[in-house]
Amino acid sequence: EPVQQRRFAGKSTLLNGLMGQKVTIVTPKPQTTRNQIVGILTDDDAQAIFMDTPGLSQVRGRLSKTMIQAVWQSLGQADVIMPVLDAHLYIRHPEYLDRDLAPVAEALASDERPMVVVANKVANKVDLFADKSRMLPLLTRLNEMWPRAEIFPVSALNKDGLPELAKLIKKQLPKGIAQFPEDQISTAPVRFMAAEIVREKLFLHLRQEVPYGIAVEVENWDEDPEREQTIIHAVIYVARPMHKGMVIGRGGSVLKQVGMEARQDIRELIGGKVHLEL
Repeated sequence: EPVQQRRFAGKSTLLNGLMGQKVTIVTPKPQTTRNQIVGILTDDDAQAIFMDTPGLSQVRGRLSKTMIQAVWQSLGQADVIMPVLDAHLYIRHPEYLDRDLAPVAEALASDERPMVVVANKVANKVDLFADKSRMLPLLTRLNEMWPRAEIFPVSALNKDGLPELAKLIKKQLPKGIAQFPEDQISTAPVRFMAAEIVREKLFLHLRQEVPYGIAVEVENWDEDPEREQTIIHAVIYVARPMHKGMVIGRGGSVLKQVGMEARQDIRELIGGKVHLEL
C-alpha cells in the first residue's frame, strides 16, 4: 500500500484546541506554518507560552542531523519540549518509528528538560482510542524511545485529552512571574493573524491546486466607530498570473466563499463586526 511521505500531524489543531481559539493556521497540508506563532495560555496560577515550529518533513531514509538541529534550535529557550506525532500513521506502520523518530530521540537523549510526547489521533475514520489494544504497542515503543518523557495520547480534533494535557504541561513549567498580560493570547499582531486566517481558507478551498507561493497581506485596517465595525482590506498575491483565476473562481465563487468564512473567524478573533474586502 502506498504511504504518504509527508503527513498532517495536527500540531496546529492541538495548539488551537489547548488555547480554546484559533492562534495558528490549520490546513490538511503539511508545512503550512511559516512563522513561529506563539500562543499564550493564562489561568489563575500558570502561564504557558506555546511555540509552534515548522514540522519535521518525513523524507525517504533517516532525517538529517542538520534538519533536526535546526528545528530544536528554534526551541532553545523552551522549558518543556513537546513532540507531536501522528498516532494513526505509526499504529498502521510501526516499522516507520525507528526511521522517523530514532534520530529525533537520539538528538534529545542528553536534553534534561521535561518532555511530553503527544501521540495525536489524526484520522477521522478510525477511532483508535475505542480499541486501546491498538494503541498499547505504540505507547510501549514510545516509552522505550523516550524513557524520561511523559507519553500522552490525545485526539486534538475531538478535543479528547486536551484538558488533562494542559494540566500536565502546567506541572512541568518552572516557577516564575507571568511574562505577558493575562488577556494576551499571542505575540503575533492581529493583522498578521487575520491574514493567516484568509490564507488558511485559501488552502482549504483550493486543496491540491493551490500553489505554496500564495501570500496574504493586510493593506488597510480601519475602525468605524459609527457602525461599530472593523474594515479590513487584504491583498492575495499569487506566484503566476494563471493562478489568479483559481483564487477568484468561476464568477468569483471561491473568493466569495473564502471571504465569508475568513470574516467569521476574524470576527471571533477581534470580538466585533468585520467588513472584509479581498
